[in-house]
Amino acid sequence: MRQAAWHHHHTMPRPTMHPHGLEHDLRALAQQQERRQMLRWLGSVGTLTATAALPLVGCGGGGDAGSTGTTTGATTSSGSSTDTTSSTSTGGTSVNTCSVAPEETAGPYPGDGSNTSNGATSNVLALASIVRSDIRSSIDGASGTAAGVPLVLTIQLTNTNAACASLEGYAIYLWHCNRDGKYSLYSSGVTDQNYLRGVQATDASGNVTFTTVFPGCYDGRMPHMHLEIYRSLTTATSFSNKLKTTQLAFPVSTCTEVYTNASGYSASLTNLGKISFATDNVFSDGVTLEMTTLSGSVAAGYTGHITLSIAA
Repeated sequence: MRQAAWHHHHTMPRPTMHPHGLEHDLRALAQQQERRQMLRWLGSVGTLTATAALPLVGCGGGGDAGSTGTTTGATTSSGSSTDTTSSTSTGGTSVNTCSVAPEETAGPYPGDGSNTSNGATSNVLALASIVRSDIRSSIDGASGTAAGVPLVLTIQLTNTNAACASLEGYAIYLWHCNRDGKYSLYSSGVTDQNYLRGVQATDASGNVTFTTVFPGCYDGRMPHMHLEIYRSLTTATSFSNKLKTTQLAFPVSTCTEVYTNASGYSASLTNLGKISFATDNVFSDGVTLEMTTLSGSVAAGYTGHITLSIAA
């Protein structure tokens, strides 16, 4: 096309040609392109190298979760929120101790007015003597005492909206099964009992302390206790006023110790051997915020403590 166009416009002046010829020009152009490409490539490598070096500076060379100070909040199905003002180290990962306690099911035996037992609404919160610290015996006309290894349990309640400050005057309703895995008011043989149920108001430090017995392990669940939190004792009269429902878990090693050595817990040892936290339908999503700290022995009894937080 270039040759045809030249003949067509023969009146145009012929371009001045330098003595090196077309072949020389093509080689020169090729060399320029190679140099430009090399400069662009070197520039890209320099940019990538500088970018890649940045994370090493920011992370101190990397490491596991413990070395980076990762903060983990509630990991439960309730989608709990966290406050970063207080944390402790657990298993190499910083776990926030001011995380909202998981919301859990009350189960079929709450005795809080939300369901019936033997054809009648069951609500121990309406009983005159339900506010008590020792919950081992039945009250208000019912007689009977739950047997088992003594457990003195302290529950502390704190506020995630106030830098983990203690919550005073809130009410906690605690209930759980006996050493045979049965719930008073509901289970066969103990429907005429109301033991292992009680309510208390938190003190200035946010604490309530219950004297009870170590719970048994019934088929299909890990050992646990239930509780509901209310704004005050005056509102702790019906499930409709509760602020939160959750559950408490217990270390497997302590459960095994009790079930192996204490009288009356042999069925619990068998049931415990058939389940784990991973297969439990409540605790399978994690028990970090629900695990009770225990100390003691079968002979002397146990003491336990747990801190629970709500967004008050």
